Amino acid sequence: MGDLELAKEILDRECLTLAIVKNGSIICTSAERGIKPLYTLVNSMREQLRGSSASDKAIGRAAALLYEYAEVKELHTKLISEKAVDILKRTPILYEFEKSVPYIKNRDKTGMCPVETLSCEIDNIGDLMAGISNFLENIRR
Repeated sequence: MGDLELAKEILDRECLTLAIVKNGSIICTSAERGIKPLYTLVNSMREQLRGSSASDKAIGRAAALLYEYAEVKELHTKLISEKAVDILKRTPILYEFEKSVPYIKNRDKTGMCPVETLSCEIDNIGDLMAGISNFLENIRR
């Protein structure tokens, strides 16, 4: 079984939101919602993510930029925004998805996810990382 297939199997079997595999070994898994688990991984172990395969429940534009920055090899998602597809098209990342939507919705389904909104105004990864950090800090309060 390849890394991407293993990541997909783990995501589904354990009802997770994120599973990342490299060279047949699980790098990480998470059941936490939102951008936080991916952001934390990219921030703390970016080098280990290079060349890995990820299965993610939902990918918006910000997540696509983080996966590009981490240089993952391949990616599967159940739900992806059109803006995320636009990002991934310009990368060497092999990606597949089950459903594409115009944008990722916020948690109460009344509008666009705040992190996707934030990412629409940013193309620089440093600025995106700082913006996500600020967002996460503000929701903790």
